[in-house]
This record gives sequence, structure tokens and C-alpha cells, in this order.
Amino acid sequence: MNISGRVLVQTGDKVGIGGFIISGSATKRIIVRAMGPSMKANGVPVPGRLQDPTLELHSNDGKIIQSNDDWRDTQEQEIQQSGLAPADDRESAIIVTLPAGSYTAVVAGSDNSTGIGLIEVYDLQATNPDELGNLSVRADVQTGDNVLIDGLILSGGTPKRVLFRALGPSVKINGTPVPGALQDPTLELHDGNGTLLLSNDNWKDAANSAEIQSTGLAPPDDRESAILMTLTPGNYTTVVRGVNNTTGIGLAEAYKLDN
Repeated sequence: MNISGRVLVQTGDKVGIGGFIISGSATKRIIVRAMGPSMKANGVPVPGRLQDPTLELHSNDGKIIQSNDDWRDTQEQEIQQSGLAPADDRESAIIVTLPAGSYTAVVAGSDNSTGIGLIEVYDLQATNPDELGNLSVRADVQTGDNVLIDGLILSGGTPKRVLFRALGPSVKINGTPVPGALQDPTLELHDGNGTLLLSNDNWKDAANSAEIQSTGLAPPDDRESAILMTLTPGNYTTVVRGVNNTTGIGLAEAYKLDN
């Protein structure tokens, strides 16, 4: 129903990049948002938040489908009618109907500004059988509040089997290893109350590593992390950090698997 990633947005290769997959065979109407000024944690404004985010939506071949800086500049009425208009006029939003496939949202700062930003994708057609089947967010993983945080809302009435991954050493751009990749990521999975459900450092150390392997989605590098769980409908959050406060570019992913 909703996927999101909170990232430290910088410049160049260190902007916030969120990938998602629409599964099925029909089209899906979604809203993509880039948040910054309105971001809060426990009701308190997030320190160092991105003050003026910009948003681009790309197709699988890299072409820009649509872009936005300030959400009121385009689609204002449609965005307001969705009930998901950003709280600050400087934040960005795009409503679009897309066929099944892979897409990427890129969040940057206006005039190369930097800060903590939030990438969000909401399903505006919950009754449509097609789904948001995968989330991946790439960002520069730092320490403290500047780690990589992903959110996921599962809807419906039945449990879902979900695989979460935290990648670093295997992250590539156009087949080339990413410079400055996070060499040893760790992964935590929290429920909607913030309770830690499970954590993992090296995926082969997981109690269900054989099950992770059998999905065909085991991380390529043994230092990378994975959590495979069956989850009831609700809100979930993953946190990606570096072992011993190491830093670098990392990738957080969530795959909804067929039960």
C-alpha cells in the first residue's frame, strides 16, 4: 500500500534513489512524494532535513517520465484530492498512472542543497489487484540519524512473506561497483511500534539462511544482510547501518514474495 525511504540526500551519486516495481498486467495509479521541511520524528522536526527537495520519476530505461519541484506548480488540484498533498509547499509530488514494470524516483536538493529527505510511493488504487511488489532505496549510509531507513505498509487481510536485504559490497551502477560502497551493512526490522522484530549482520548467519537461499534472492556477498519473515498487515521499518559505525553507499530492499 505504501513504501518509503528516509535518506541523507547529497549531490552526485549520493542523491536519494528509490526503485519500485509494479507487479501484474494492468496499470496502477500512484503518488510519489519527496519530503523534507515537514519531516518529523515523534512530533519533533528532524534536524538537518532537506529544505527544498526536487523529484524525478524515471522509467526502467532511464528516461524521465515526470518531474516536480514544488508540488503546487503542477497537478495541484489532483494532488489535493488524493488526500496526500505534502504539508509544505516546497515539497514535491507526482501523480501518475503506470503500467506494470520497474521505476525509479530520484530525490535531490534544489540548487545542490543537502539534508535528510524522504521518498514515498503510495498506491492510490488499493482495490486494483496489481501491487507495489518491491522497494529499493540507495543512499549514503552515515551514522546517528543519517542511517538508511525504509518504511513499508502491508494492507489486506492475509499475512505476507517478505524478504528484506541490506546490500553494500555488491552494489553496482551499470555493472560497475559503486565507489565508496558500504562494506559491511547490518539490518534491523521493526514493527509499527518501533519494537525490534529481528536483526541480521551477515545473511548466512541467519537461522533461516537455507530458506533465504531458496528464494533466489540471497545477497551476492556474504557480508550483506537479509531477513525473511511472514508479516501480518501493518507498518514496518528497516534500518541499515554499517558495522562499527562504518559508512558508505548502501541499498535497502524489500521484496514481497509469493506465499
